[in-house]
Amino acid sequence: MRYRKLGTTDIDVSVICLGTMTFGQQNIESEGHEQIDYALSKGINFIDTAEMYSVPGRPETQGSTERIIGTWLQKTGKRKDIILATKVTGPSPAFKHISDNLGFSKARIHDAIEGSFKRLQTDYIDLYQLHWPERKTNFFGQLGYVNHDDQWQDNFEETIDTLDQLIKDGKIRHWGLSNESAWGIMRSCSVADKNDQKRPLSIQNPYNLLNRSYEVGLSEISFREKISLLAYSPMGFGLLSGKFHKGLDTPNDRINQFKNLVRYNGAKSHEATAKYMQIADDAGITPAQMALSFVNDRPFVTSNIIGATNMSQLRENISSIEIILSTDVLAAIDRIHAEISNPAP
Repeated sequence: MRYRKLGTTDIDVSVICLGTMTFGQQNIESEGHEQIDYALSKGINFIDTAEMYSVPGRPETQGSTERIIGTWLQKTGKRKDIILATKVTGPSPAFKHISDNLGFSKARIHDAIEGSFKRLQTDYIDLYQLHWPERKTNFFGQLGYVNHDDQWQDNFEETIDTLDQLIKDGKIRHWGLSNESAWGIMRSCSVADKNDQKRPLSIQNPYNLLNRSYEVGLSEISFREKISLLAYSPMGFGLLSGKFHKGLDTPNDRINQFKNLVRYNGAKSHEATAKYMQIADDAGITPAQMALSFVNDRPFVTSNIIGATNMSQLRENISSIEIILSTDVLAAIDRIHAEISNPAP
């Protein structure tokens, strides 16, 4: 395993992070525990979750992922062996079952983190993230920006005050953003700097061969402001594994099981994936290994959040850390990207 510094801290996180949003939906507790055990045996020390998981978010399974991680922590006593990240849910009518007061007010953040502590069976979080912005903006695949008259009240100061106090109280070590825009990152940094408070040190946004939109604007912020990208969906919901093209998919695969999750299921994404599969085949590696290795070694990526529904997938995904793509492979990837740019933004 390889490690990189998290933001401006001295914390070394594994380049591959174990994503866990399938725990409680596609993976039962024992399978979740097996995944964590194997990941740690391969040097992974970074685990990511959220209060709304598993995915897709439903009242029946909300918090199930944190509970499975919590029972593993209780059983093993290995809390100090991992860097644990979780998230507080942003506003959305789809998640009213979590709270009637979704957002990042002081009261809501305190309520959310106490719930996470209980489910995770811990009394501190290493990285606490705002899952998506309160305001209406372009995230979760929305292209472009319309100047929304949404009556949103800028409460960055209250939110950052709350997070800064949680750091002082020892309940969280650091905080970060997720599904955020360039403006949101810089607004957060500006408010924190003005009030002599801790900045966000990470952003968790999508990044993969089918969605390289982070490279425009946001990647420069990662470099200049030392905001770590924690890249999610590196496999494009499994499409980049090639199994759908080869007819090896099953009804339980994410794209097949959850028809409302359409981001990576468009015709152009399938066309681009077929071309990437040919590059991988010519290079003698699997499409999954190529897709993950590409993300692993982007200079603005700190950690690549992988996910798996079975141990075979997990082993293949983690093995991507051993692969360094040649300049010829990278050039071929860029030619496809120029031809079919960001088909799943």
